[in-house]
Amino acid sequence: MPARIPTLDIRRFTHPSSPGDRQAFVDELGAAYREWGFAGIRNHGIPQSLIDDAYRVFQAFFALPEDTKKQYHVAGGGGARGYTPFGVETAKGAKHFDLKEFWHIGREIPDDSKYRDVMPPNLWPAEVADFREKGYALYSALDALGAQVLAALALHIGLPEDWFADKTDSGNSILRPIHYPPITADDIPNVRAGAHEDINLITLLVGASAAGLEVLSHEGEWVPFTSDADTIVVNIGDMLQRLTNHVYPSTTHRVVNPPGDEARKPRYSVPFFLHPNPDFVIDVLPSTVSADNPSRYPEPITAQGYLEERLKEIKLK
Repeated sequence: MPARIPTLDIRRFTHPSSPGDRQAFVDELGAAYREWGFAGIRNHGIPQSLIDDAYRVFQAFFALPEDTKKQYHVAGGGGARGYTPFGVETAKGAKHFDLKEFWHIGREIPDDSKYRDVMPPNLWPAEVADFREKGYALYSALDALGAQVLAALALHIGLPEDWFADKTDSGNSILRPIHYPPITADDIPNVRAGAHEDINLITLLVGASAAGLEVLSHEGEWVPFTSDADTIVVNIGDMLQRLTNHVYPSTTHRVVNPPGDEARKPRYSVPFFLHPNPDFVIDVLPSTVSADNPSRYPEPITAQGYLEERLKEIKLK
């Protein structure tokens, strides 16, 4: 039997019942990320009703006519806000585009923010009455949960618990509702999401509505990871891999097309891509450099510079 990606109870960190509980959670979470780059988080405190409401408004948007949805596509915007149509995003190095359409919700910031030039205002579809309310509520809840995960990871690599707090409080983070339409043809070369690594610090995936997510193990095996309904999947992105000198690996993953009649059903998922503030400098942490693990990245880069490099690779720029 292949090893299973662990699912951990984050209450042991946020509401520990014994002095050793927090440290045990930190140790187990760190070990999961060193091995897999992935973990499940349960008892996260985000109400199921909020998740259900968000999925309802997202599905209502994707059910709108194509011409209506395309009014919310920002040409030249790199998909940063609003709608990205089917057939655009392509995994780095892949020959075929992914079988999905999606929407992007970003952080609400004041117009006079120093980040406004790289973090545009959100678009909100007028056709779905409570899209903004429900969508941004989920954004905020996942942002807060992500901060807790980062606090535990900071402790695991010898940093202060709040080390990430002022580096992500204006992060260019994205909530991405995705619709994978039913697959109606057999033997197509495309997959729902080609093998890739995420760009950001960590990704929180809430309530994928169907199986299909697979994670590539160190041994080269594709390991399915379908979480329970009350579990949020959290994985490491390339920015955190770079910052930690690969102590936390950014693991390759994909969404495969299901067999038979399951392929004729739509799939929805909602990842939250947690980013640092745009001017945060990604420079290898000294605590992650050793004789066995020399620095792999002598040149630092800003989070915004790194993001723009990567968006070009996946055909969003």
